[in-house]
Amino acid sequence: MALDQLESSPSHANHRPARICIVEDDPAMLRMIGDYLEQHNMRAISASGRQEMAGLFAAGEPDLVILDLRLDQEDGLDLLREIRTRSDVPVIITTGDRRDEVDRVVGLELGADDYVTKPFSLRELLARIRAVLRRQEAGRAASPRDVERGRYRFGGWQLDPRDRRLTDPSGTEVPLTKGEYALLTAFLDAPQRPLNREQLLQATRVHEDIFDRSIDVQILRLRRKLEVDPSAPQIIRTERGVGYVFTLSVERLRRSVFQS
Repeated sequence: MALDQLESSPSHANHRPARICIVEDDPAMLRMIGDYLEQHNMRAISASGRQEMAGLFAAGEPDLVILDLRLDQEDGLDLLREIRTRSDVPVIITTGDRRDEVDRVVGLELGADDYVTKPFSLRELLARIRAVLRRQEAGRAASPRDVERGRYRFGGWQLDPRDRRLTDPSGTEVPLTKGEYALLTAFLDAPQRPLNREQLLQATRVHEDIFDRSIDVQILRLRRKLEVDPSAPQIIRTERGVGYVFTLSVERLRRSVFQS
């Protein structure tokens, strides 16, 4: 069964336990995490790899995924990439140790919502799960406000928050990851003002102790989509000792302009 069979399901309601999918091929670790979550009013389901996970998603999308990037038989980053092409389900990645900076950065760049490094405490994992789920609920509550606030227009580009659709000056759609969208809207809400890394980390909801380099990586990716020459950026410029500044003026268009 392939991950293209993933189907969206309604978000979890407050009256039922959150359904957490643990993708882990170490039976002892799987049992330990699962038992702990069950003790804290969460429903744990497990998968050892792509095939089992596809089956679980086909039966109903979970509320959150805990994904081990160090699976023996599969590349966890490839699996994360597949998940992100099909679903916005929150994902917390686990890595082997604190030296695996590259995997963590790439995982966050691919759309993971948070990470923990092994060995980790179960209390910390639970706190991160709850924090990610709270952010997910806050995001759903904010969606109606996004719909009402209309489009952004800047230098011939347009971004429509209703469907997170970015179009270039020729009208061609440019796809954005969840992190790129959050980063771009942070710039559009504060045009021509320097933003430091802490502000951008908060905007992209990357965990506060991830290395600053993760923001630099996301900036590079966004520049590749917006700039004529990403090596000599004119739209997102670096402010030495401060952070970054979005140089274009931004026009906010009323939603009614685009209503049929």
